[in-house]
Amino acid sequence: MKKKGNKRMAHLAITGGVAIVTLMMVIPFIWMVSASFKTEADVMKIPIDWIPGYFYPDNYLKVLSIGTASSTNYHFPLAYWNSVKVAVISTLTAVISASMAGYAFAKLKFKGSNVLFILYLAQLMVPSQLTLIPRFVVFSGLGMTNSHWSLILPKIVAVSSIFMLRQAFLSVPDELREAAKIDGAGEYRTFFKVMMPLAKPTIAATATVQFLEVWNSYLDPLVFISNWRKWTIPLALNQFVGAEVTQYNLTMAACCMAVLPVFAIFLLGQKFFMKGLTVGAVKG
Repeated sequence: MKKKGNKRMAHLAITGGVAIVTLMMVIPFIWMVSASFKTEADVMKIPIDWIPGYFYPDNYLKVLSIGTASSTNYHFPLAYWNSVKVAVISTLTAVISASMAGYAFAKLKFKGSNVLFILYLAQLMVPSQLTLIPRFVVFSGLGMTNSHWSLILPKIVAVSSIFMLRQAFLSVPDELREAAKIDGAGEYRTFFKVMMPLAKPTIAATATVQFLEVWNSYLDPLVFISNWRKWTIPLALNQFVGAEVTQYNLTMAACCMAVLPVFAIFLLGQKFFMKGLTVGAVKG
């Protein structure tokens, strides 16, 4: 009985610790949502009104430059569209290339495949910041600065996604591929009709990770994009932060809108996301 009581106490302690950590992580988000509906004067009021006694939706209208008396146009809808375009194109191209490369490394045995795969993995040890100057020189020479192509092209080859999809394809029995060949299916048909459906969870996971990485990217747009018409969400958020005054109410409203696609994608794909991260984890 004593052992059973100790086990229960340990379980309660772990549950309490997880609850405290979860609360600490959720509190900033609650404050962000609350502040987005307050006037600038009430955002920093102490004690904090977690649930405002009023709701001030004009913050969202000002951010979107809709029907407000403010003369400032933040061009936030344009930045939103730019982020969606860059993130969607980057994600689609990265998933397609990673799927093909992962399948080739997992199932197509060719000379030097292991060495080539190790070279691919070695790229994970190179920080993206280290390649920033060479990329800027290359894109400047090609006339692609101030273009979304400078943000999309480097994301076409996603080494981490290739690794995850290779592991997923390794977990698929070779007998299925051989059976497809016996039925007369070529390599491409086998890949699209047999392998891709079986790797859906991992594809969804890699697509989610890739989308979030591009959506939240700040350094690359800051370096390559100087024209406000090409700004993405992270750059557009800088408009609300000044050297002397920070408009916290507008900043929080803009942040709330910026995280909506992230929440939507994760909620829609969380089942595939969790399964995709573990599939093939013990197959190497």
